[in-house]
Amino acid sequence: QLQASGGGLVQPGNSLRLSCAASGITFGSLAIGWFRQGPGKEREGVACISNRTSSIGYIDSIKGRFTISKDNAKKTVYLQMNSLKPEDSAVYYCAAQIFSICSLHQNWYPYWGQGTLVTVSS
Repeated sequence: QLQASGGGLVQPGNSLRLSCAASGITFGSLAIGWFRQGPGKEREGVACISNRTSSIGYIDSIKGRFTISKDNAKKTVYLQMNSLKPEDSAVYYCAAQIFSICSLHQNWYPYWGQGTLVTVSS
């Protein structure tokens, strides 16, 4: 089971940290992806991390602003989002695959958490 949290309403330029807590599954064997779906847009992969290898991937549009990280003890993956822009507004989802390689493609992931809404607006 995956539980995403941390969304909210923020002004442009501010920050949010999203959390994805995993339970009922071996955290160290997971690849975790963060995805988002904005209004009228298709779902897109934002960032991913392999818990086994710690390899990381980002979509170009968020490089330098977002950071994905993990806390093995808490079985949680974080998405730190800085310098937020209105176009970052979306429902953010986390997803998991039991494999050592992460991907930004949603079809890679069989396990999904519920979304958390991020709204960036002044």
